[in-house]
Amino acid sequence: MIVGVPRESHLGERRVAIVPSVVPSLLKAGVEVRVEAGAGESAGFSDATYESQGAELVAERRKLFSEAELLVQVHGPGELELLRRGQFVLGLMNPLGAPENGRELASAGVTAFALELLPRISRAQPMDVLSSMATVAGYKAVLLAAAELGKLFPMMITAAGTITPARVFVVGAGVAGLQAIATAHRLGGVVQAYDVRPAVKEQVESLGARFVEMELETEAAEESGGYAKAMGEEFYRRQRELMDQVVAESDVVITTAAVPGKQAPVLITGAMVEKMAPGSVIVDLAAESGGNCELTRAGETVQAHGATILGPVNLPSTVPYHASQMYAKNVTAFVENLVDGGQVKLDLDDPIVSDTLLTHEGEVVNPRVRELLGLPKA
Repeated sequence: MIVGVPRESHLGERRVAIVPSVVPSLLKAGVEVRVEAGAGESAGFSDATYESQGAELVAERRKLFSEAELLVQVHGPGELELLRRGQFVLGLMNPLGAPENGRELASAGVTAFALELLPRISRAQPMDVLSSMATVAGYKAVLLAAAELGKLFPMMITAAGTITPARVFVVGAGVAGLQAIATAHRLGGVVQAYDVRPAVKEQVESLGARFVEMELETEAAEESGGYAKAMGEEFYRRQRELMDQVVAESDVVITTAAVPGKQAPVLITGAMVEKMAPGSVIVDLAAESGGNCELTRAGETVQAHGATILGPVNLPSTVPYHASQMYAKNVTAFVENLVDGGQVKLDLDDPIVSDTLLTHEGEVVNPRVRELLGLPKA
């Protein structure tokens, strides 16, 4: 079977789905690897390096799409007109945020796997691209804040006097939040963090931050898969009230609260921003799903009430070398689980396969996506 790796066509995307170092593992699984010429250049991987690891370069994009039985991408669905019926496609499909992608892939007749739908089971951890990319985003968010903030992060005792450390508040202690905490702490900031799940307190404290306690009923705030669950407006109103003072005292606020497939909850209002000291910075990692700050605009930098609000999108793409390396490791583990004897084995008794299966034989098959599209239960 031929695994094809095209150059990413998503606007501004610098990552590549497969890096040279994982090619030998894929070859060992019994597949051929063909890479579109130049696919890895923007991530720092040369064509020659792919060839040295056993991959074959394909100069013409249309030829790669026509030859590959399994297309591995970062972003899908990509160019639907180049896909053919019966082909397998693997990547990030945004199935819950943009379920119409599933309908388009079904119309193209391809069997598509959406990596966002990977089940939260221990066997799937090596394939967890969301966690890998969230790690990169959390790290980069702190660097953006440090570059924008008109203060130094660490405490310094100098001949010119003592410099007090920056005060950092991280909202949400998932993978991105925990990495943001660790990075801000390493830079010397005084870090506080909050999450609706009290169970993460120990993780927050282990990274050197203080966990902010709030008197809220949070038993229903987590789904069985470990993801945050959307709460009612009254819950968020009370949460904002309790966070108000912490936000006002912070030099940097990094928000990471997102609910898969839903609008991000507004946790920081314009009135809260107004109480922050001039020069304060907010980095809103939920910008792509509406933002945790009321003033956030996705892909833009907003100046308001003397504060700077950053709404970055696709942060992993700004660290393309290591983000690609992590993504490729995850994808390789998925392909090794999917392939048997060099061919795709569609084992629907395996939750890794069945949960990520988005489309098959001209139909959207994932129950959650079917519901979002208003389709009857399969």
